[in-house]
Amino acid sequence: MKITIIHGQSHPGSTCHIARALAKKLNGTVTEFFLPKDFGEFCTGCTSCFQISETKCPHFQKLSPVTKALDSADVIILASPVYVYHATGAMKSLLDHYGWRWMVHRPEESMFSKQAVCISTAAGAGMKSTNQDMAHSMFFWGIAKTYQFGIAVRETSWERVSAKKKQRIEKKLSALARKIKTSQKHLKPSIKTKIFFCFMRIMQKRGWNKADADYWKARGWTADKRPWNLQRTAEF
Repeated sequence: MKITIIHGQSHPGSTCHIARALAKKLNGTVTEFFLPKDFGEFCTGCTSCFQISETKCPHFQKLSPVTKALDSADVIILASPVYVYHATGAMKSLLDHYGWRWMVHRPEESMFSKQAVCISTAAGAGMKSTNQDMAHSMFFWGIAKTYQFGIAVRETSWERVSAKKKQRIEKKLSALARKIKTSQKHLKPSIKTKIFFCFMRIMQKRGWNKADADYWKARGWTADKRPWNLQRTAEF
């Protein structure tokens, strides 16, 4: 199994420890990126990715290592501590760069056979809204199944998190890892994803954006082909 972890900050805090612990339980090959160290550019809003090609993005080359890792992964883990009740600015900035990959534009076919986990921690609250920041992109990318794991660690340092809290986290991560492994064997997108895809298919048949319409047509999605029929085998 290939796992790609995107960390929303550059130092290994509680969120990082939990993400790594889950990856270890999945027993896969892990590729990690720390933001903004590994990618810290802001989207300029030029719309070139939408209207022409993602290769026209001024940050395309810098983003390529992350894109390749996401595309090759079986499981994507997005991990962000809570910053003012939301994901970090660095995480948001990265996800902004993938607007062209939303189903309304040009989704990557392999995403429909992947799983994702959105992980957040806080000393207090805000995990739900933080996970939603990341989960929105996972849905619109077409990810087949997305899990959300948020927990209040009541500390600003992983070393000071209580042993009882760590045991609770460990137990929950073990259960989550089992779900991911079981789901991977018979993975299909949700009905909600399929319905949304079909609405986008109708829109693309009308051809409102040439770059997008050409993309969908080339893959046969405006005819009878569907991205979730792509065969993908993950090694556990």
